[in-house]
Amino acid sequence: MELKWLEDFVSLANTGSFSRSAEERNVTQPAFSRRIRALEVWLGAELIDRSTYPTTLTAAGRAFRGTTEEVLTLLGQQRDAFRLERSRTHAAVRFAALHTISLTFFPRWLREVEAALGPLTTRLVPGNLHDCVEALSEGDCDFLLCFAHEAVPIMVDPALFPSVLVARDRLVPVAPAAGGGSNFPGTPDHPVRMLAYSSDCFLGRIVEQIQQRNPAHHFEVCYENSMAEALKAMALEGHGAAWLPMSSIGQELTSGALVRLAGAEWELPLDVRLYRSSARLRPAAAALWSHAVARTTTVPGAI
Repeated sequence: MELKWLEDFVSLANTGSFSRSAEERNVTQPAFSRRIRALEVWLGAELIDRSTYPTTLTAAGRAFRGTTEEVLTLLGQQRDAFRLERSRTHAAVRFAALHTISLTFFPRWLREVEAALGPLTTRLVPGNLHDCVEALSEGDCDFLLCFAHEAVPIMVDPALFPSVLVARDRLVPVAPAAGGGSNFPGTPDHPVRMLAYSSDCFLGRIVEQIQQRNPAHHFEVCYENSMAEALKAMALEGHGAAWLPMSSIGQELTSGALVRLAGAEWELPLDVRLYRSSARLRPAAAALWSHAVARTTTVPGAI
């Protein structure tokens, strides 16, 4: 059964004339008649009373007309919805970003970009590093926003996926002001209760680098999560210490809700980089990339 047969049948039910419907449907009358007959064969029922003029519907035809009109209406509505969604998605500048960046850095950065370029339609999908890199490589996004550090390289070919520096951050150990890390980096008898990243996430691998650089520590992991915002919430509730990006805890440090625990040897600077495919970008995405490239020389240093 073909959709055009249903449309043919509705036309015939409305005109009552094979010749007028054939003209309306842009086919010859014999071809139109064959399509109506094919629909009847598929249904196993006579829809048209061919003994009368103008053409009338049989009882089966009258019953099937309502079903046909409903099916065509529903299909048309669904098609229009899909087309609208496609047009919105196609017009949007699409981002994949690490969870922490999507919650803390992206809103502020986008406001600065829009101040220069005007309002943008954007679509952001947060995820872990693996999923974000896959989205970029598969063409499911225009840009990838993620942390970067030479100790944990992003495994993409820079010739195919160039990047530009858009911000600098810093990963620092913090604890609630009421306690939880006062004896940092801990002792064998009194280890520091630590809120840790999952070992397979980007920030978890950065923390491993910091700890390997400072082997004289005693930590007791009491909670694990791959999202910095989750560790931050736990730290604010007094559950332990955590390494967090400065970009996510500015207000908490200013208010004193969180305090930094140690000096520079326990911290690590991070870049925030914007990656793209070397394929041609649509105009809105190309304008954003040009803006980011022009701004890279004015990116402030790490906090």
